[in-house]
Amino acid sequence: MSARNIVKSIQDIMRKDAGVDGDAQRLSQMCWMFFLKIIDDQDKQITKKTKEYYSPIPEKLQWQAWAADPKGITGVNLLNFINNTLFPSLKKIVTNDNLSNRASVIKGVFEDAYNYMKDGNLIRQVINKINEVNFNDLVERKHFGDIYEQMLNDLQAAGNAGEFYTPRAVTAFMVDRIDPTPGEIILDPSCGTGGFLTCSIRHMREKYVNTEDDEKLMQRCLRAVELKQLPHMLCVTNMLLHSIEDASFVRHENTLSRSYESYANEDQVDVIVTNPPFGASIQDGIETSFPQHLRTKETADLFLALIVRLLKKNGRAAVVLPDGNLSGEGVKTRLKEHLIEECNLHTIVRLPNSVFRPYASIGTNILFFEKGSPTQEIWFYEHQIPVGQKAYSMTKPIRFEYFQDCIQWWGGADRKDRKENEVAWRISATEVKNRGYNLDFKNPHATKNEYVDPEELLTNLKNAEIRAFALRDELKAILKEALLK
Repeated sequence: MSARNIVKSIQDIMRKDAGVDGDAQRLSQMCWMFFLKIIDDQDKQITKKTKEYYSPIPEKLQWQAWAADPKGITGVNLLNFINNTLFPSLKKIVTNDNLSNRASVIKGVFEDAYNYMKDGNLIRQVINKINEVNFNDLVERKHFGDIYEQMLNDLQAAGNAGEFYTPRAVTAFMVDRIDPTPGEIILDPSCGTGGFLTCSIRHMREKYVNTEDDEKLMQRCLRAVELKQLPHMLCVTNMLLHSIEDASFVRHENTLSRSYESYANEDQVDVIVTNPPFGASIQDGIETSFPQHLRTKETADLFLALIVRLLKKNGRAAVVLPDGNLSGEGVKTRLKEHLIEECNLHTIVRLPNSVFRPYASIGTNILFFEKGSPTQEIWFYEHQIPVGQKAYSMTKPIRFEYFQDCIQWWGGADRKDRKENEVAWRISATEVKNRGYNLDFKNPHATKNEYVDPEELLTNLKNAEIRAFALRDELKAILKEALLK
């Protein structure tokens, strides 16, 4: 049976269980089960290569001990084992010098994980389906990884879980323009399900990884942090499916909870690609660890301030931010001033409101910048929805090929070949300063054809209201006359 059919069968089985409600819970349930099977398959491979190795999971809790036999433990006994033995033990798994990385990964995944299923017989059916996948087979793992990506994409329709997912076309475009290479330390400080990391891994493998040493160097330089349990678990599993041997670099914590001043030179990185959470407030007191002039409760602002600090000299970043961060005042103004003084904010790609639907329907932007020299000018590029399509949607999402015009316009590494056109324009840093660091510059080429003066709009509205009242009075008169006859 193909990997796609196996996943579909698992989903169908879970729909019969009263404890699993909705796509997000189904994916969470599948995830911890996939995770244990993948770890078990990896352990077998590592044991063949390294005789001194032994699994950090106690023998009786290893997948092969309780799940591998299709006629093994089931029903109430299986449910009790999972809820009362497996989960409590893995949440408290012991680490030591030999096992610290893999043990910490397992502990991190299960810290806040939950078994939603209530029917032990259905759990056994799911386990038996998972056993049909050999995660040591590179072809099977790749197919399964592609399906997993699609499942993460489906999270966009799963209520609040959509906040963990950035459309893969957007992540692929950002990584393509940033162009990370093996040996560069790459960080996503709010990694969600790991989309920017997987895109970076694919990009480097396709372009730069030619030897086993290249692969090892690339894997050693990955960094990620995620606060919430579900996306952290999804991200770790995503890394394993993308052949990352040690996913302990995906930390389960809050990037913002550490003091801003405590981030030193050794914490700095070469590349940051991220879509920090926006529209949400942080826990009380976290903002006090930031400098007074940058303190705010808006998460996206704090992340941007921290990103600037975490970049090495000549380090580069691509960051998704909403329109409000471009035009906002107060702390946002001081933050934009700080960004423009510390970094070369060379490009802002403006995205339409519908890119993140259905989770969010607000205008967003991708900011590309390099640390080390102040901004002289900023290029803006307005991404256009394909002709004949009014907006992006679940059925017609944004696709990587829709960025090809921007990629062709981008120019070489020095970006010197850029030219203004109907969707691209540039603004000097002086103009930005004169506008109080308001970066919400509209397309001047579209302005000539589409812009209507606000006063004109108000006049037209008043005239329309006058006509409406006149028509209403005429209608009243006609009705009154008709009733008198």
